[in-house]
Amino acid sequence: MIRLGWLRGPLAALRPPPAVRLCQLALALAAVPALLAQEGDLAERLFHSGERAYAGRAYPEALETWNQLIQQAPHSEYAAQALLALARYQLEVARRPEAALPLLERIKSEHLASPWAAEAMVLRGGILAARAHRPQELKEAMAEFNRVLDLFPGHPRAQQARFQLGAACRLLGQWGRALQHFIGAIRLDPDTDLARDAQLQAADLLDLMDDLPGCLRMLQALRNQAPASAQAATAEWRIQVRVKQRLLKPPLRSLGPWPEDRKKWLKSPGLLATGPAGELCLYQEDLDQAFRLKDGQLAPAGPPVKGAKAMVVTAAGQVWLVNAKQGVVKEEAPAPPGTPAAGIPGVQAPGGAALDGWGNLWVSDPRAPAIQVLPPEGPPTALPAAGVGPLAALPTGGMAAAADASRTLLFLDAEGRTRLALPYGKDLPAPFRSVVALASDGLGQVAALVDGEFEGIVIWGPDGAVLRSATYKALGLSGKFRALALDRQGGLILADRSNDLLIRID
Repeated sequence: MIRLGWLRGPLAALRPPPAVRLCQLALALAAVPALLAQEGDLAERLFHSGERAYAGRAYPEALETWNQLIQQAPHSEYAAQALLALARYQLEVARRPEAALPLLERIKSEHLASPWAAEAMVLRGGILAARAHRPQELKEAMAEFNRVLDLFPGHPRAQQARFQLGAACRLLGQWGRALQHFIGAIRLDPDTDLARDAQLQAADLLDLMDDLPGCLRMLQALRNQAPASAQAATAEWRIQVRVKQRLLKPPLRSLGPWPEDRKKWLKSPGLLATGPAGELCLYQEDLDQAFRLKDGQLAPAGPPVKGAKAMVVTAAGQVWLVNAKQGVVKEEAPAPPGTPAAGIPGVQAPGGAALDGWGNLWVSDPRAPAIQVLPPEGPPTALPAAGVGPLAALPTGGMAAAADASRTLLFLDAEGRTRLALPYGKDLPAPFRSVVALASDGLGQVAALVDGEFEGIVIWGPDGAVLRSATYKALGLSGKFRALALDRQGGLILADRSNDLLIRID
């Protein structure tokens, strides 16, 4: 062992006296606030420099500046804001939500006491909720929203956390809890757009819980409180549809060709669907093409698809077509030229398709023993349901499904379990043998074109009761009707292949 005791004498001679050492310590401590202030000032200037670059879309400069801030002043309050800004870049510009997650997680772990942690948790929960396509995948997202309410109950983001929890509980079928969260979001600040969105959601939940009067009162209150808002316009048509279909139930009548006086202007219209903004989309068989109808004009939607048997419109307004050979052809991501055709496993002859509340695509085949449920990523899941043809989405998260083999209209829950089974022709003056087309309006009404002894139109309510019905003969119609859609006025649009036109029924 080497002994260093001989150094003590020389080192002691170099050591300052105690009074001097105390002065040096005091000077060092006095310099700390100045150093911290200097670091904070630098962090603030770097953050705002990144903001300026970002606003001018000089994204590389902004990212470099914010990363420099995080390295130079990792404990500054601006470091959390810089991490949040980097995460927003990944979400808003790069469109890579997965790349935002570690940045948001870092804010939680390194800056939990900062109010920016609440922002990070809400964003992270939103990303996790958006990619959830089955119940168990919502747990982590809901935990983030609950943390915001526990740690930051007075934060402005608490309202969004409440709203997101309500949306998650609704998807899980926990309608009572969902309603509580939406009401809580409204009470936090009733004058925001988010509160008005929560009122729309709460009204729908009251309807699902068999409280139609409460639903209508909620919608009327929204319409009266904020008459100029977009939500008030939505409330208006939802009131109109529910009152017409559920309370007044006027006899169906034909208003003739729609748009007015447009005759022989289509090429074998075979499929109809309504988009999220109420726009009508149609597929013309002779052209192998889907179109959007806006202001009386047709605009192509997506690539040509031969022999499409089903069509859906996503929440983002994109058109998807389903056929036997190619499977699902999406407007926003058509397959590159030369890509080998690939159908859907378990589906030889598609009979219907619809998107559920989780973003999963359900595809039926009347000759198959199951409905195939296609998530955005991963393999399909088979839900046992034999002989199912047309499908229509329900606000409960499940589907209305026409099973001609058993002559039963099924109301399925989100797991594919039968909630209601209605024999064909129940509560009608005569039976029918098949459902040609099925449609829904998102508020619980389901409409069908049917063939058989009763040949015409039937509309059911959320409880399976027949609301309105009429035969083609009673409506004075003659043609080949193979598709229908429900509009926002409580009317129906029929596609007439024989006469190459659309007809509106009110």
